[in-house]
Amino acid sequence: MAINNDNEFKLALNGLSRAGQRQVAARFAENVLALSKDARVRNAVNAAKRSDITEDELAAAHQSAGKASVDSFTQCGHECDWNDQAGHFVAQAVLACFKTADAPAWDAAMHARMARTCESIATGRGTDNAETSAQYRILADFLNV
Repeated sequence: MAINNDNEFKLALNGLSRAGQRQVAARFAENVLALSKDARVRNAVNAAKRSDITEDELAAAHQSAGKASVDSFTQCGHECDWNDQAGHFVAQAVLACFKTADAPAWDAAMHARMARTCESIATGRGTDNAETSAQYRILADFLNV
């Protein structure tokens, strides 16, 4: 199954179970994980990807991701450092993995795109929508498994 635009992307995400949304959301966050220096974020991504995770482990990973998100927000400070902003959006993408709202995978995808945009500003390079294309491939691969 090829995904060519955000309408197809969102439609495919909406067809996933809650666990499927969490697992693919973790893959979106993993794709930008290099932009975060926080080990809690990395651990939460690994937890979110697991299909055999318990409710207690989910709750612990959610709490850890939440703390990482708050800490990364406070690191952004008054002087904008785009790399810190990117790290914050990565933490937000991971936190979205554990949401019980309607569209956690979509939320994770949008935060991951924001992280990549912050990186592009920090480096002075354009994104060419590369993160969006990567997310389409990640979801297509997930659905074909």
